Amino acid sequence: MLEALITSKTRLKLLLKFFLNSDTNGYLRSLEPEFGESTNAIRQELNRFEKAGLLATDLVGNKKVYHANTTHPLFPDINSLLMKYVGLDTIIDKVVNKLGGLDEVYLVGQLAKGNDSKIIDLWFVGDDIDAVYLLELIEKVETVLERKIRYIIIKGQELSEFLKTKSRDELLLLWKRA
Repeated sequence: MLEALITSKTRLKLLLKFFLNSDTNGYLRSLEPEFGESTNAIRQELNRFEKAGLLATDLVGNKKVYHANTTHPLFPDINSLLMKYVGLDTIIDKVVNKLGGLDEVYLVGQLAKGNDSKIIDLWFVGDDIDAVYLLELIEKVETVLERKIRYIIIKGQELSEFLKTKSRDELLLLWKRA
């Protein structure tokens, strides 16, 4: 769907990288092997995003490190659009309300890093989650999204140990009980 609107594969990869999870960052040379694109194509798109104010930069040593400008007025809309593109909004809407003791939902792995993936890795955190119902919902959502969903259920007291296994750019809190 988004490929019809954004015809540049590099631009779409950069949007996913920086706007799906605002904690991710990267510099030009690190993006080349990650995207499998030429540095020139990546540089052009980075410059466009920076000129538009969508990306901010920091100098770390001699590297120009890019990250999403979360204060840009379009940031929430771009993030929401990407969540819909990846299908995370559908998962959350269908799952959260009917699972019982769900406290938090995390996206982990490649998508949380901003890399497109056919596999969605999720952590469901809570002490009384209906695992049978969750499995039924996951199977339905997989067919709708045409993506594989891997998930684990984590007890609330186990969460701190699981959080230690991931860096901030590999972990995105999608939902938390108010």
